[in-house]
Amino acid sequence: MELRHLRYFVAVAEEGSLTVAAERRLHTAQPSLSRQLRDLELEVGAQLFLRSSRGVELTPAGRAFLEHARLSLQAAADAVAAVRRAVRQPKPSFSVGFLTGQEVEWLSHVTQMLRGHLKDIDFRVSSDFSPDIGEAIQRGEIDLGFCRLEPQPDVSYKVIAHEAIVVILPRDHPLAACSAIDVRDIDPASFIGYTDTPHVLRGIVERYLRDRGVVVSPAHKLDGIATGISLVASTGGITLLPAYVETLLPRSLVSRPLAGNAPVIEIAAGYRADNPSPILRIFLENIDQLIAIKATGTDRLSREAREL
Repeated sequence: MELRHLRYFVAVAEEGSLTVAAERRLHTAQPSLSRQLRDLELEVGAQLFLRSSRGVELTPAGRAFLEHARLSLQAAADAVAAVRRAVRQPKPSFSVGFLTGQEVEWLSHVTQMLRGHLKDIDFRVSSDFSPDIGEAIQRGEIDLGFCRLEPQPDVSYKVIAHEAIVVILPRDHPLAACSAIDVRDIDPASFIGYTDTPHVLRGIVERYLRDRGVVVSPAHKLDGIATGISLVASTGGITLLPAYVETLLPRSLVSRPLAGNAPVIEIAAGYRADNPSPILRIFLENIDQLIAIKATGTDRLSREAREL
């Protein structure tokens, strides 16, 4: 028994016709196909088809044989694919992790900067909480991370932007009518606080509130922007989040700047200096262009960056 016998059998079984299978699927002559099927039936010791003027039907033995024939053909195809993968030169990988939501701001710039190299690498993108990204960089699981300044050994950071922290509140909230909101006007009981996960943001906001003599008593706490947006929408409360979340808000929510000297939070590109990746080196050599682009609000890289 050969694989061609199985291919012929499956084709005829699926088409229900020797003629159709021979002409459309197998591109062979019908007499030759009939001989191959008879040889197969002799090999297995059972009649596999019932032949009539209307075509062919599987016998009980044929139905029992069909699934095994399909599995055998798939196994053979998988074996060939495995061999081809084994002899193919693997592409070097380059992994980038984003603080959830920041991929909206930065991914297009990264891909433009590396556009000339993407076809030659296995480019991987993920998103997570900032502390998890810092840990992944430290462990070598990702090559580059866009996150806060997480205290991780052996991880270096380059600050690429400063974001204002803004007020997130329901569209129909009375304070939404203000062009800017004094944090002292926020009901302390309605304020949505922070778990230990966004610890950098929590620290900045807590210092800001303390400097202004504001004491909050949050009944709810967020661990990320998605949770924060959901809590504001579901409870009618108010929280403070980095301005990048403004593009992610549903229509029921709005953002407003803080009155006076609003706090800011840093976003940084984190990496290990001992990472030998040539793609990381190219990124770091041109990171100042990326910083300048975001600082000016320009969404297009310079000719030099595009031609890397």
